[in-house]
Amino acid sequence: MDIDVIFEAARTYNAFEDRPVPAALLRQVYDHLKWGPTSANSCPARFVFVTSPEAKSRLLPCVNEGNVDKVASAPVTVIIAGDTRFFEQMPKLFPSRDFISIFAGKDAVIADLLARNVPLQGAYMIIAARALGLDCGPMSGFDAAKLNTEFFPDGQWQANFICALGYGREDSLFPRNPRLDFEEACRIV
Repeated sequence: MDIDVIFEAARTYNAFEDRPVPAALLRQVYDHLKWGPTSANSCPARFVFVTSPEAKSRLLPCVNEGNVDKVASAPVTVIIAGDTRFFEQMPKLFPSRDFISIFAGKDAVIADLLARNVPLQGAYMIIAARALGLDCGPMSGFDAAKLNTEFFPDGQWQANFICALGYGREDSLFPRNPRLDFEEACRIV
């Protein structure tokens, strides 16, 4: 795999071709991202692949005005959410230790783990999608409370960010913005 496909040459797309993404490919994306490491193998992220016209019509009112066209053109928009009861899966995911007692009823501890690991798993999703030939348009421009009410009314899952997936249109790209050099962003101590 050419790492350039995942990082240097990859771009954030703002519009997508009118070409469906097969469900089998979405399963492949998940089957790769699930192997990325998380704290105590907690795997707290949940992924809702919004593909149907009905689901998209529920999602669009939750998206900020500047992102509506991006979401509307994407064959898939993924809601990357955190499961506030992820620890109930810990007997399966880390059977040698009692993690339920560590997390159950401890909202601050749960929130702390979700804050780091859900975006981490979302990043794994972007890397897997790019590696499998999909283009991505991640965004935080949405009304999380409205989206959570619409898609997760029981409150167990909570949206972290959303990401358009599909086959990007080159004409939707903005000029490439710079990045910080190593000396500006890193220290070796």
